[in-house]
Amino acid sequence: MAQRINIIIASSGMLLIAALFLLLPIRVSNAFTVNAASILVATPTSMVADTPFLYVVQKNGKSGFIDVTGKLVIPPQYDYANSFSEGLAAVLVSDQWGYIDMTGKLVIQPQYPSVNSFTNGLAAVEVNDKWGYIDVTGKFVIQPQFDGAFPFSEGLAAIRLAKKWGYINTTGKLAIQPRYDVALSFTNGRAAIQISYKWGYIDMTGSRAIYPRYDGLYPFTQKLAAIQVNFKWGYIDTTGKSIVEMQFEDVWPFTQKLAAVEVNDKWGYIDVTGKFVIQPQFDAAYPFNEGLAAVEVGDKWGYIDTTGKLVIQPQFDGAHPFFEKLARVELDGKLGYIDKTGKYIWEPSN
Repeated sequence: MAQRINIIIASSGMLLIAALFLLLPIRVSNAFTVNAASILVATPTSMVADTPFLYVVQKNGKSGFIDVTGKLVIPPQYDYANSFSEGLAAVLVSDQWGYIDMTGKLVIQPQYPSVNSFTNGLAAVEVNDKWGYIDVTGKFVIQPQFDGAFPFSEGLAAIRLAKKWGYINTTGKLAIQPRYDVALSFTNGRAAIQISYKWGYIDMTGSRAIYPRYDGLYPFTQKLAAIQVNFKWGYIDTTGKSIVEMQFEDVWPFTQKLAAVEVNDKWGYIDVTGKFVIQPQFDAAYPFNEGLAAVEVGDKWGYIDTTGKLVIQPQFDGAHPFFEKLARVELDGKLGYIDKTGKYIWEPSN
């Protein structure tokens, strides 16, 4: 079964797949609880125009960044680093988080115990067990006051006050009053919320667009969302209409008009009508991005194209979706990057 990483990804539309480049997003279920103050959201979202993407690498226990050719742009020197988002990346130095620009310059000094990536020009940071939002200069735009906070998405951010979740706008004003047990970020104009252990979706006014009745779900991507009832998964549209009936043991969200689904312990891919385009045959599978998807055969990972053909033979201990031309792979406990031919751009290291 595909590995689930315990991290909430706050993103919209295809930004969800950008998050897959680093850490695959967790689905949510009726057993899921959120403590946003302890969740670090690492999402490589929009970049500064005409600025090349940089990739996090590790060497001798330190994190740095390479470009698409494998050239070291920022030497490994940080205890940990998140991907760049809107021109800045969060880096960990001596248990404190700060932000660097794409030259490696510290533009916001390490001073926070927990942070999120920048979205909509703002980043949530923690100070004295409270969360607020800073701008790219490090100035507080929204003072620390929340018990939990997620990044902004589609102009709103989920925040926690007095054990309930609601939403604020970019000025810090409450747009949707805190009344949910859990609230996730908006995608495709819908946000997943939990009430009394059941999941549903609200629209951007806070109205219940889809009544909470699901045991588990994913955020919307490509205007479809995976939902679960009684251990079976299917897909609905943004009105709540069933598009693909609940029949699968496990699923991933739709990307590139295909979704990975599990039937009888094997994974294949369906189209938006529910028809199998690639028959169930893999031991695990991840979503498509940039025309390729990581699949597991036996205990090794490789990549297929949208016809199901293996274009990079299974050889890795772990594999992540392609993003900006490269994919991160794991071998013998080390992390490297390959291009779409399977050639190493960065040899596995740690």
